[in-house]
Amino acid sequence: MYYKTTYNSPIGQITLCSDAKNLVGLWLEGQKYFADTVKSEMLEDNELQVFKDAKNWLDRYFSGEKPGINELSLAPIGNEFRQEVWKILCEIPYGEVITYGDIAKRIAKKRGLASMSAQAVGGAVGHNPISIIIPCHRVVGSNGSLTGYAGGIETKVKLLQHENVIIHHQKV
Repeated sequence: MYYKTTYNSPIGQITLCSDAKNLVGLWLEGQKYFADTVKSEMLEDNELQVFKDAKNWLDRYFSGEKPGINELSLAPIGNEFRQEVWKILCEIPYGEVITYGDIAKRIAKKRGLASMSAQAVGGAVGHNPISIIIPCHRVVGSNGSLTGYAGGIETKVKLLQHENVIIHHQKV
């Protein structure tokens, strides 16, 4: 059974989803792949502790604080490769960016491979079901370009500006 609630943020309405204990989804209104990892109906429940914790985290984030990802119980739904990519996303410090290629190199090294496809990494990043908290907005193209964001490039720009990231190669 899955539960949902909404949160009004400075970048629009956000839908949160939980399995009653963990946060399994955070999607922006109109986001690509909205709720695609949750295959069953979500019942509205605004009183779950996990939602209260997530909303508090988001309040603090949007007010300029840097809450830790580990403060929340997250359980994104995805295959082993995606989980590996999402784990790396959680390690990107607030206000910093990493490239798809850098993530691909880290995974290749960890797996003992000569290389890994940055496009495959891009697919996993794009399907991140817990946007903002698992910071997929901090991943950029090899030349610093703001390639793809399931929530829209304008939203990615707003989130990076919120974190005071200097954006050099703005592709909008």
